[in-house]
Amino acid sequence: MRVVFAGTPEFAARHLQALLDTPSLQVVAVYTQPDRPAGRGKKLTASPVKRLAEQHQLPVYQPLSLKADEEHARLADLQADIMIVVAYGLLLPKEVLAIPTLGCFNVHASLLPRWRGAAPIQRAIEAGDAETGVTIMQMDVGLDTGDMLLKAHCTIESDDTAATLHDKLAKIGPPALLMCLEELARGTAVGEKQDDQLSNYAPKISKEEALLDWSQPATKIDLQIRALNPFPVCYTTLADERLRIWRATPMPDSASHAKPGTICQADRNGILVQTGSGQLLINELQLPGKKQLSAADVLNAHAELLAPGTVLGS
Repeated sequence: MRVVFAGTPEFAARHLQALLDTPSLQVVAVYTQPDRPAGRGKKLTASPVKRLAEQHQLPVYQPLSLKADEEHARLADLQADIMIVVAYGLLLPKEVLAIPTLGCFNVHASLLPRWRGAAPIQRAIEAGDAETGVTIMQMDVGLDTGDMLLKAHCTIESDDTAATLHDKLAKIGPPALLMCLEELARGTAVGEKQDDQLSNYAPKISKEEALLDWSQPATKIDLQIRALNPFPVCYTTLADERLRIWRATPMPDSASHAKPGTICQADRNGILVQTGSGQLLINELQLPGKKQLSAADVLNAHAELLAPGTVLGS
């Protein structure tokens, strides 16, 4: 089976590696996003998918768009049986969807139709979902609206962050993709239409979402912190500077009469903050210009900054 692969981040690279490791599949070309500035030096950096493709001497294409006729012609010249799309970052026009013999298929990090859009992993955590997974679907012109061919399920644990959940899904996604390709090759794959009424939109994460509102319940703040770890990382303010919160534990049954945002206790167990409902125990945080540390380590050096009675976010 001749395969064209389209993807960009590490999640996509894991799936490309699985295709490369399968003898019955021939990856003939790779599409990925153009190199982007990254790091402090803003040096142009290749995507994880591009780096992997170059290691295997595969042709790599990085168009800004797939709308042009010349892009359609180039894809057609590859004579692909199938196109696999994983977190590519570009919409595929209907002309492109029709080019591969078997069509175009997407690996989506959600149990569709639950979360459609750019950030299904983060939105599942943020919403307090107990379960998520990976869906292999045949692509159509809509946003993650195509027929579903196969699903792999994954439990969301109470301490999962976007990072840990990403790694879980990146582990179960490739075997699911290979199983689906086997079914397509045998002609036994059966598509299931999505129920649009069960869908939610998962918009791209913005940095503005990272600011904590201490008037919210502790359980909701915890979900926000986990959903935005490792990017962009939630924060509050302390003396007009950003205090980043990496990990915390909600204590919904604990309370005081203090104003939301007030530090009620600070010791080796963590920094206990009053919220709009219950309290939040901060376990890991990062002072401005410093490294991410446990609350105990931060208090050892800067106890005066986080003393009980201090109000965060004011």
